[in-house]
Amino acid sequence: MTQPNPPILIIGSYVSPYVRKVLACLAIKGLEYTIDPITPFYGNDQFTRLSPLRRIPVLVQGDLVLSDSSVICAWLDEQYPDRPPLLPQGSPADRARARWLEEFADSRMGEVFIWDLFYQKLVHPAVWGEPGDATRIAQTIDTAIPAVLDYLEAELPADGFLFGTLGLADIAIATFFPNARFAGYEIDAQRWPTTAAFVERCLAHPAFAVLAPFEQAQIRVSPQGRREALLAAGAPLSEQSYGLKTPRPGVMTL
Repeated sequence: MTQPNPPILIIGSYVSPYVRKVLACLAIKGLEYTIDPITPFYGNDQFTRLSPLRRIPVLVQGDLVLSDSSVICAWLDEQYPDRPPLLPQGSPADRARARWLEEFADSRMGEVFIWDLFYQKLVHPAVWGEPGDATRIAQTIDTAIPAVLDYLEAELPADGFLFGTLGLADIAIATFFPNARFAGYEIDAQRWPTTAAFVERCLAHPAFAVLAPFEQAQIRVSPQGRREALLAAGAPLSEQSYGLKTPRPGVMTL
C-alpha cells in the first residue's frame, strides 16, 4: 500500500517574490501546504540550520529540507510528475528557454526589483529603522528597470503565456511585479505594452490571485502582528514558527 506523502511546510513571507513563486507553483500542482510567514531577518537559530544563507523560501516535507525557489520548483516537477507540469513539455529548446527566463528573473530581476527597489524603499526602513539608499533607488528606476523591461518586451508573448499555459517561466517573471507595486512602481503600459499586459494576465491567474488577500493582510501590519492578521485572512499557517521577535542580519543581507 502506497504511503501518503508527509505534509508540505513552506517557510517564508507571502510578500517575498521567491515565496510567491513557489506558492503559485504549488497551486498549479494542486498541492496543499502550511506556511510559516517569516521574513529571513526574523529567523531563529533553527531557521539558520534549515537555510544556511538565511534566505526564503524553505520547503520541509518530513525529513526533506530544500532551500532556493528554483531547487524547490524543480523538485516539485520531479516529485509530482502526474500533476500539471511546470516546464513546457515540447522540445528541449523550450525547456532550456524556460529555465533561462527563470534564471534571468531570479538573478537580474531579483537584484533590480528587490534589493535595489523594494528592500531600499520598504524593507530597510521597516526592519532596521533607517532610510534606504535614495541614490540607488533613483538609479534603479531611471536605468536598471527600463533595461529589464526592454528585454522582457522582446521576449514575452503578445497573448497568452510563454508556452501555452501558465508555467514556471511565466511565474518566475510575474512574481516580482507585486513587489514593484508595493514600492510604488508601475509599468508604463504605453512604453512596454506587451510586458504590462503579460504581467496583468499572470497576476489575474488563480495561482497568483488566491495569494493577493494574504499579501495585502501582511503588508498592512508590522512583523509582530503578521500571524494574527494572516489568520484573520484565512491563511493556512503552520502551528510552529521559526521566527524571532527582533531582526538580525543574515549572510546575504545587502
